Amino acid sequence: VGIGSGLDIPLLPRGPRYTGIDLTPAMLERARRKATAEKLDIQLDIGDARALPYPAAAFDAVVLHLILAVAPCPERVLAESVRVLRPGGQMLVFDKFLRPGQSAPLRRLISPFVGLLATHTDVVFEQLLAQTRSLEVVSDTPTLARGWFRRIVLRKRAS
Repeated sequence: VGIGSGLDIPLLPRGPRYTGIDLTPAMLERARRKATAEKLDIQLDIGDARALPYPAAAFDAVVLHLILAVAPCPERVLAESVRVLRPGGQMLVFDKFLRPGQSAPLRRLISPFVGLLATHTDVVFEQLLAQTRSLEVVSDTPTLARGWFRRIVLRKRAS
């Protein structure tokens, strides 16, 4: 979800069938070129992450790489991603998140300004997660920039 220019495409294992979606045709064209160069089996669709054009439980896995902090309505993006994930499926989230109760005054101070340009630096993932009861945290690993970024693996509970 939010595949953008396809930065992750060279890292994807060969074999599975992939679907990528992004709002911007120019970004999808860049992703398409990378997918062709990598000989990756991928369908690329234009669409809004807040209203995914796929049926419920359509995917075994969903990747949200650097999308929740840039999306205008991250709780809607997460809800839609949960909707299209099959029960038992995994979701991989990688983004810059604050931890609950983390003060991070500089990040909170600059967020309104950098948010106008591209991204928010004050998103608390646990607040997003609390809005859905169907996900469980498998792992939550601080990465990059002294833990500024987090790699979170989630599993959708069986219905």
